[in-house]
Amino acid sequence: MLHPRPRRSQKERSDATRTRLLNATVDLMFDKGLAHTATNDVAEAAGVSRGALTHHFESREDLVSSAIEHMLHGVIDELRTFTDAFAAREGSSDEIIDYLWSMMSNRLFYVTLEYLPEARHNDLFRKRLLPVVSQWHGALDRIWTSLAARYQADPEKVRALMNGTLCLMRGMIAQTIVRDDPPYYDRLLAFWKQSVAMQLAGMDKVQGASVHPMRERSR
Repeated sequence: MLHPRPRRSQKERSDATRTRLLNATVDLMFDKGLAHTATNDVAEAAGVSRGALTHHFESREDLVSSAIEHMLHGVIDELRTFTDAFAAREGSSDEIIDYLWSMMSNRLFYVTLEYLPEARHNDLFRKRLLPVVSQWHGALDRIWTSLAARYQADPEKVRALMNGTLCLMRGMIAQTIVRDDPPYYDRLLAFWKQSVAMQLAGMDKVQGASVHPMRERSR
């Protein structure tokens, strides 16, 4: 005998509607660009009324800011899960680079390219995003710290190396807009993985630990 599903509370229904609107906004920013993401289109994509949208978000800027925060919080949670697993198995720098490339090139940086120009010129918009962006950087730093411990290397040097890795990826992803050439990017990533592994292996050990550099595990 089938039992009827328990009815959701008003708060659960409201939260579900809000989440659909946030996800729809991110989807449209990725598919059409921020300039072409209209609130009517968001409501239609989320399957809710215009009135439901205005009930949750007082303006288009509020909606867009909330959607970006929602997206970044999701990425941060995934990043923390990855970092915990990486530390537990003492993973390689190759794994980190592959993970970051997959995450950044999937949708994250393309959406970032949409809202960065607005953040540059809109001070209130920028200030609203700073707290979640700071959390994002903190989650990344947990990976850098874990990698430094894996190689017993100076954390500051590892931070510089891996932040440089992210900068490289941002440039590569921006280039994909005008150059659709996956083998080219694969070669760049392979070259950079080898460079990172060599630099990690050659770093001085923290507190003069008398151990041999750990070799990078091949993938």
